Amino acid sequence: MGERLLEWLTQLVSNGAWVALILFNGWLIYRLACPFLSIRGKGWGALLLLLFAGSSGMVIWVGDPNLLYTLPFFLAAFFVCTRGDRIGRLTMCLIFFCLVMSVCAMLDTYLQYVQGYDVLTRLLRSVAFGGLYLALRHRLPQEPVVLSAGLWRLMLGLAVMPFCALVAVVLLTYNKYLSSAAYTQAMNLGLVVLPFVLLTAVMLLRAVLVMLDHEKLEQASRLASVREVYYQGLQRQVQQVRTLRHDLRNHMTVIRVRLEQGDTDGALHYLDALSASPALQGAQRMCENEIANAVLTAKAEAMRQAGITPDFAVALPEPLPLSDTDLCALLGNALDNAMEAAVRAEEKTVIVRCKVHKGLFMLRVKNTLDGEVLPGLPTTKEDSSAHGLGLPSMREVALRNGGTLQVGAKDGWFELLICIPVAKAGQCPRMIG
Repeated sequence: MGERLLEWLTQLVSNGAWVALILFNGWLIYRLACPFLSIRGKGWGALLLLLFAGSSGMVIWVGDPNLLYTLPFFLAAFFVCTRGDRIGRLTMCLIFFCLVMSVCAMLDTYLQYVQGYDVLTRLLRSVAFGGLYLALRHRLPQEPVVLSAGLWRLMLGLAVMPFCALVAVVLLTYNKYLSSAAYTQAMNLGLVVLPFVLLTAVMLLRAVLVMLDHEKLEQASRLASVREVYYQGLQRQVQQVRTLRHDLRNHMTVIRVRLEQGDTDGALHYLDALSASPALQGAQRMCENEIANAVLTAKAEAMRQAGITPDFAVALPEPLPLSDTDLCALLGNALDNAMEAAVRAEEKTVIVRCKVHKGLFMLRVKNTLDGEVLPGLPTTKEDSSAHGLGLPSMREVALRNGGTLQVGAKDGWFELLICIPVAKAGQCPRMIG
């Protein structure tokens, strides 16, 4: 009885140590993956950690179908726990699946005949995942990676290659034990392909980080362009004021002469024309937030030049939890889409209402239409390959920040509504119709 109890306790301790070890492995992979993902919340983060822990503890051999059984669970749990661009999430899912499975397959396949195989493979998993985390941790970003749709599609195409290689070397050699020649061939293939899959997965992570740096530079360039347009407008207004001040004596002389001649109507018309001068309109300040003010001012001027009537009512504070790039993307794309539609309408009007209220950033943009809205909201620009990405881009920004995007059309008006929580939860107003 005592020997059986001792054996049971020993097994319990052994199993407890194994569980602790795979949880540690899952934590290492989780720490490596977090900067590349936008996780739904703490509870979902814990589920994602368990996913990585369970997959890192899987026994994978070359010619073994366990890889096929693991894939659907890995894919489903990965998508449930994360949010954001679907192509981006699928890309990162394939990269981390290849990374984890290649390590497991190499250790389980080529150490299976070594004495102490069970203990050795479990320890070496921690060494492998820990080494990868230590090698990359100084390059990991502080915020979730956000790339454009085009870059994510490119990365998905690259991520498919190591995934296909992994599947081919592990699954297509199933039943290899029936032939010694097939067994030898499968082992040789795995010895070459599995390290290649692991190295490729790591290099793809590095490539994502390089593309992220490139994307940040492009976003900074776009912000600089918006600021430049805004400040050029301010400079024009300053120059107009200087010109008006320089010519003020001449204007006063003209008015005085007309009054002395009894031409009161002429003097009044001249005063009206002078009052309509842009120099006397003053600098346009739509809200306290610098980025929003720059974007709105530039777009309002572009609308006036296109014959569109802008109706803006915006109340955004300077410290806004949304990043400058996200705010610029939301306002810029929404107003560009509204201008594109309104300029073809008989009544050219764009209405913008934007504010932060009860913990919600709310943006409502309405514009007149010249007809029915087509399904899918396709772009009407000639170069459709270079346009039509505004709505997906705004939706990605809204979802990544935990918000919503809704669109609707009714009675000749199109409406876009974006709600993003910035402080605490609130109620999102309903769409018209």
